[in-house]
Amino acid sequence: MNTNISAAILIAAMSITTILLRFLPFLVFKKETPPYIAYLGKVLPPAIIGMLVIYCLKDITPMASPYGIPELIAAVCVVILQVWKRNSLISILTGTVLYMILVQMVF
Repeated sequence: MNTNISAAILIAAMSITTILLRFLPFLVFKKETPPYIAYLGKVLPPAIIGMLVIYCLKDITPMASPYGIPELIAAVCVVILQVWKRNSLISILTGTVLYMILVQMVF
């Protein structure tokens, strides 16, 4: 089979699967959201963010150069921007770009 056709079929299958997964909760819970789903929607985002922070900071070696300074600066930047702007996208993107600049050009 032609690789372009295979790629198109693969993209179509992934797109349909993604769309179905996005709309499935609306189809299943037409009238009212069950309390446990509302609870999960409330507690999972902070838990996931906490796990991401731990994952991002797990490889810091405070006894070896650069002592985790780029990570610390980027994390403080993310926290300040999140408190100030209340926009996760801006906070995370700015922190990521700042970290990459610090690691590639400064440290």
